[in-house]
Amino acid sequence: MLKLGEKGAIPQRDKNTYAIAPHIPCGVVTPELLRKLADVAEKYNAQAMKITGATRIAIVGLKEEDIDKVWQELGMDKGAAVGLCVRSIRACPGTTFCSIGKKDSLTMGMKLDVLYHGYELPGKFKIAVSGCKLSCAESWVRDIGLIGESDGWKLVAGGNVGASPRIADVLLTGLNDDQAMEKAKKVVEFYKTNAKKGERLGKMIDRIGIESLKSAVS
Repeated sequence: MLKLGEKGAIPQRDKNTYAIAPHIPCGVVTPELLRKLADVAEKYNAQAMKITGATRIAIVGLKEEDIDKVWQELGMDKGAAVGLCVRSIRACPGTTFCSIGKKDSLTMGMKLDVLYHGYELPGKFKIAVSGCKLSCAESWVRDIGLIGESDGWKLVAGGNVGASPRIADVLLTGLNDDQAMEKAKKVVEFYKTNAKKGERLGKMIDRIGIESLKSAVS
């Protein structure tokens, strides 16, 4: 029998109910999916539905005995909301919808999501893809950030908004899509090899030096 954590159940403040956060790649939903989420939440008397910072829609205030039934009726994957892994990949509308987008952040974000969502690492890890320098996906405060510019992608790494906020370091600029994917993979693998358990990428960079990461990625 799976433990509650393995079922994606997150204990709530009242110590009696749980939240679940289905995986919604890059926060893109359809009207049909929204209706399903709302119908299931209503059926099982959820206390709230919350759009999370990771662009998921959490169903909050579920009873323990209903969790399996809720997942079965949703038919969705669990979002990696907790644990030492890649938690989320955020992406802004980019050139798909935004008039000022420089790069196709949604397509890039979806590709990264397929590769890395839930990928186990020494610590929690977040990725964001922004289609222009306004960085609406908050790429500067994510472990890996891609930012669209006129000449290609800018790759930044080591940002976070945790207890010790940190702006990411610039690693490379002018990358095409394939290069951006390749270099992001190198960052992930370098972190996997060199980080201590529970250590965020930014703290690892501060410990070993940014030049070590730049050498590994270049």
